[in-house]
Amino acid sequence: MSTPHPQPVVEHVGAPKVRRFNEQRWSIDNIIQANGIDWDQPRSMYLQAPCGVESLGDFAGIRQRVKKMADIGPAFEAAARRREAKARMAEEADESITARDNYFMAAVHWGAAQWTFDENNAPNIFLNQKKRACFANYARMADHHVEPVWIPFKDTALPAWYHLPPDYEEGDKIPAVVLIPGMDSFKEMSVALYGDRWLQRGVAVLAIDGPGQYEAPLLGIRATMENWIAAAPAIHQWMAARPEIDPMSIGISGNSFGSFFSTILAANEPHFKAVAVSATCLEPGCHTIFEEASPTFKKRFMWMAGYTDEAAFDNFIKDFTWEGHAERIKMPYLCLAGEAEELSPLIYAEQMFERLTGPKRLVVYQDARHGIAGVPSSALGPNPPTLVADWMTARLAGTPFASERWYVNAIGQVNKTAY
Repeated sequence: MSTPHPQPVVEHVGAPKVRRFNEQRWSIDNIIQANGIDWDQPRSMYLQAPCGVESLGDFAGIRQRVKKMADIGPAFEAAARRREAKARMAEEADESITARDNYFMAAVHWGAAQWTFDENNAPNIFLNQKKRACFANYARMADHHVEPVWIPFKDTALPAWYHLPPDYEEGDKIPAVVLIPGMDSFKEMSVALYGDRWLQRGVAVLAIDGPGQYEAPLLGIRATMENWIAAAPAIHQWMAARPEIDPMSIGISGNSFGSFFSTILAANEPHFKAVAVSATCLEPGCHTIFEEASPTFKKRFMWMAGYTDEAAFDNFIKDFTWEGHAERIKMPYLCLAGEAEELSPLIYAEQMFERLTGPKRLVVYQDARHGIAGVPSSALGPNPPTLVADWMTARLAGTPFASERWYVNAIGQVNKTAY
């Protein structure tokens, strides 16, 4: 029996009211004018990465066009419309690979266009529907099995896409990983168009929008501690029931705010095999990211959590902590963090690691900020996404490892000390 598809919910409550955002909007626009679309994080780079080399021109044009915050949505929407039109023309000409690739790129652009909409309004719902439609067309033509998924959750369902490796053979039991995106990422960009790091290693992928993430709040599923705790067994049970999956070899990998959500999942579902996180957001109460960083982060998360009143949200977010949860994590845990992490200072990851009782590895990149990119340590040392994929693949295979702290220095050397 299939799970009913929940429908988007239009809410006439307006966008979250964030004092710093309203007061500093002029400053944000000036910063974007001076630094471009990647003023707060390498957004255009991580959006481009799964799309392949053909999309380089799209993102170069978007970077050139965006001069203020209001330009972001229209710039991505224009690119999405152009790619979708190319996809339809290619499909009509029976050029299936060209059509497939353009549908994928269009889906990513439609999703990126949603970023500045922090409310359940008609434009956000329209963009989400276009994203889903283009990705569904990509899935129909993909070089591997891609399936739309609705994971039963309370009285509704969490949206996801399920990918099997291109060489999967019916009857095989293979490992799998649940991918948890960050605050500004979405499930459609979690698996690369070509050469995906998970599928190429024979690992199935469940790319999900968890509570509060991108499509989920449009369905009324908000980011709360209670919802993420409840999501843990729901996600694992769905994965373990798939006939293709080895139920004893299911891992979790989360990036940015997905590092916190992944930690909560792992703490509340002991049957996950391993967890790997990067670009950490592990500060209890989230003060730095919401009070000292760009106010766009707080505005976004208020929508994710269903708040428009800032004072009420400030009281709510105090309960967002790994304390009382991380202590229960017994499975292998990997964390990649920047030494100069500006959204969640490194000290909080280090404090959490002191509470973990299972096998663990903390990898710190010298001089790296939140994105763990653009510095010599990440360029010359272990590539962060590759390190995560290799580590997880080994853990899903049951390979033991030493509990260590790695420090990757500016010439790429890895200095290891025991935990």
